[in-house]
Amino acid sequence: MGSVTARPARILVAVAAIVLLVIATAVITSRLRKPGPRPDFQLPVACGETWILGTYPGHDDFDIDFFPARGSAWGRPVLASAAGTVIEAGVNGTLGSRTPDNPKGPYGTGAGYWVKIDHGGRWDTQYLHLLESPPVAVGDEVTQGQQIGKIGSTGKSGAPHLHYEQRRAGDKVESHFAGQPAGITSDDREYSVRRTSRNCPGR
Repeated sequence: MGSVTARPARILVAVAAIVLLVIATAVITSRLRKPGPRPDFQLPVACGETWILGTYPGHDDFDIDFFPARGSAWGRPVLASAAGTVIEAGVNGTLGSRTPDNPKGPYGTGAGYWVKIDHGGRWDTQYLHLLESPPVAVGDEVTQGQQIGKIGSTGKSGAPHLHYEQRRAGDKVESHFAGQPAGITSDDREYSVRRTSRNCPGR
């Protein structure tokens, strides 16, 4: 009687083991898959605007902070650099209390409001410190140039700006915009470059 009762349990254990093996194989295969070509990324800001892209010691290699060359950063549109699928959207860490009405409020932690987009071919982009809850959700398909948030100073942010990253197979790489390298590489010193957005409708 005991052996009859044990048989279904052994079958369930075997099935579970097979399922786990299939999942593990899929994960390993995905990680070993060679990344595809870099998408035609554009600056994540409005068409025709000139922005200052900068970094500083301790910022981490290839991380870019975006500040407008003219006017206030608060509330400026943040646009998808390329078409893709939203895989993260919401709050990372804590928000803090820095707003346009209270720009010196307490810091938060982490990215604050943020969005991460999968562009296929193992490429993704990340957009941090957004002003408010993003208007996109996990699973949404976005087009290049679609607004995915507004510039703010949530999370660990000292001033309103957009922290931006391009990643290939999970690793940060130098960002390219309109086929050209951004010029922000190591974080060994404080420096910046100016770039004009070609993230234009019907481009």
